[in-house]
Amino acid sequence: MSAHKLAMLSFRRPARIIGLVLIFLIFGGYYAVKLPSVLQGHGLQLEGAYHQMQNRLVSDFGIPADPVILLYENEGGGNSDYFRKVTHQIESSLQRVSGFMFAQSSWERQDRPEGNFAYTLAAFRQQPHEMKAVLEELRKLLPEDPHISVTITGKAAVQEEVNAASTADLQKAELIGIPAAFIIMLIAFGGVIPAVIPLLIGVSGVVIAMGLMYAIGLHVELSSFVYNVIPMAGLALSVDFALIVVSRFREEVRFHRPEEALSVTMKTAGRAVLLSAGCVLLGLTGIMFIPLPIFRTVAAGAGVVLVVSVLLTFTLLPALLSLASNYILKEKRVTRRSRSLPQANSWYSITFYVMQRPLRMIAVSCLLLVVCTLPVLAMKVSIPDETSLPETAESRAAADVLHTHFGDPLKDTVYLLLEGRQNRLEEKDWLNAQKLAQLLAADPDVQRVESVFSHKGFSGGQWAELAAKPGLFKLYEPFTRHFVHNNRMLIAVKLKHPADSKQAINWVRKWEQLGKGDSPGDNITFLLGGEAKYEQEIRDAILKYLPGALLFIVGSNLLVLFLAFRSILVPIKIVLMNFLSLGASFGILAWVFSAEEWGLGMEPGRIAIMIPVFIFGLVFGISMDYGIFLVSRIAESYRITGDNHRAVLLGTSSTGRIITSAAAIMIAVTLPFALGDVVGVKQLGIGIAAAIFIDATIIRLILVPSLMKLMGKWNWWVP
Repeated sequence: MSAHKLAMLSFRRPARIIGLVLIFLIFGGYYAVKLPSVLQGHGLQLEGAYHQMQNRLVSDFGIPADPVILLYENEGGGNSDYFRKVTHQIESSLQRVSGFMFAQSSWERQDRPEGNFAYTLAAFRQQPHEMKAVLEELRKLLPEDPHISVTITGKAAVQEEVNAASTADLQKAELIGIPAAFIIMLIAFGGVIPAVIPLLIGVSGVVIAMGLMYAIGLHVELSSFVYNVIPMAGLALSVDFALIVVSRFREEVRFHRPEEALSVTMKTAGRAVLLSAGCVLLGLTGIMFIPLPIFRTVAAGAGVVLVVSVLLTFTLLPALLSLASNYILKEKRVTRRSRSLPQANSWYSITFYVMQRPLRMIAVSCLLLVVCTLPVLAMKVSIPDETSLPETAESRAAADVLHTHFGDPLKDTVYLLLEGRQNRLEEKDWLNAQKLAQLLAADPDVQRVESVFSHKGFSGGQWAELAAKPGLFKLYEPFTRHFVHNNRMLIAVKLKHPADSKQAINWVRKWEQLGKGDSPGDNITFLLGGEAKYEQEIRDAILKYLPGALLFIVGSNLLVLFLAFRSILVPIKIVLMNFLSLGASFGILAWVFSAEEWGLGMEPGRIAIMIPVFIFGLVFGISMDYGIFLVSRIAESYRITGDNHRAVLLGTSSTGRIITSAAAIMIAVTLPFALGDVVGVKQLGIGIAAAIFIDATIIRLILVPSLMKLMGKWNWWVP
């Protein structure tokens, strides 16, 4: 059944459609509230060399991967022996926590600074997203000592707070965004019922989609980011689709019976909705090219809410319009007027003014866009960590204190693992390991190298002789157990640069190539691990697959637009306009989050590495919504009049109010996320809102009509 026939059937049988949707809403709502229970981590992980190395560090050398960190502070500054005794008691009690494997204490560090702080790294069998119950057990075990405070940090604790903050951010954004969207539609339509209908479509789409994602999350790993993206994208898209359809229906009902008006609406506005939804879906499909769970699951979540929104636009929306058609007909502002010329309103005047000065308008628009885009040159990206949370969050505050007093015991070190070919290390392996340790120590980017050669001052040959005598070698186990296990040897390297710095990432890339057998002298192969390796692996994966994703998004959208408008230049122009608005929005995002504190609660910092990709994939398709709606009206007028100037003037002026209202609604439901606590959610909200604002004003109302005026009949040229 075609979309047009489905809409007409829904219009004729509204009670059945509404009843069916209510059933989906009941089940969707029941499971939607359970969605947080199936969400996992942020989803920025690969089953690559870093993951392989992490497993070996845990199993062979007792180095915890993603441990829970307990930070102790001797607040009274009193007896250090009592302070140490309390920390040891807490460490002993950890064995009662389910899933506990082992712990490492800062008291064991030879370079431990004197002071009133200490920490414990505790490893558990559970995955980070399964740690909520463990953290609750831990908190119950912590003693209430008036002189010693204990706080918890680590990836699991950070993720727990991020999930809680995301839920609060969503509630806060909905509390602001939904009423704001209703007020905008009330102003745009001048009636309560036409304003409520798009909002009902939006809320229904989000609830049903979140229920469906819960079912998907039972079988697939879902990123915690899904919880914010579905409402943000779902409300914006579904409300916009419904707004476009309701607006056209109110226009057509002046001249036709309600059923005929809906038929015309679905052949025009409905077609534009399908085209724009197709472009958004292609954008989301492109994001899935990047093989990281965060991109694939967020794109899947946005895709689910998109499909649900389109289905509701062609089912629930016609049913509601059927019930409300008598009210719409009685609206005082709906009067019978001629279609020949739009009413001389502000949109007509603005469009006329722009088209009379196309070159000047193009120059001014391009200058504004270039100015907005310039901060992109200074934009820096990073993988989200505890800095995603406010400074007052417990896990972030504890991480800051830990870094101040101890450096960063989890992020500062890069590990190199050598593996012998036999069941135990032979003399050649020891000599190769010593040579590698010497090469590392001579590297100008290396601050310190720790290995078995750092202790007792034995050479590779001497260690080889000891290893050949198991009984004698066992006497040195306190020195070797952290660095030697069977036929594997570990070297720990502390770099002079932070793990997420360009220097550290380039260092890992260089040594990874050497570890494949390209090292000087004898071929020495080894694996790398540590936080810098994780940073390098994630960044390289994104950079590798991003060009293909962008090429697919742009190419597929060009093809769809060409088939829709039967024009070569119009699709190219729409895509170029999208790039301009995206570039400007990235510039605004970089300016907001790289500037000093400027009064809106935005904490300066780096852009989360996935945010530009999400904004591109979502906004590139969403911008098509306005572009297709605008160009569809222009093309419709051109087919009737054959006059390009008149078609551009009529199409732009007749859609100006709707495009502006739709953009205002989308901004209303995305910008409130900027008031949240999770930095990545803030950045996504600001980025999408900025892109939509630029697209609906500078691009659609100034640049597009100016260019189409200059291009004349070439707009519709087909070879």
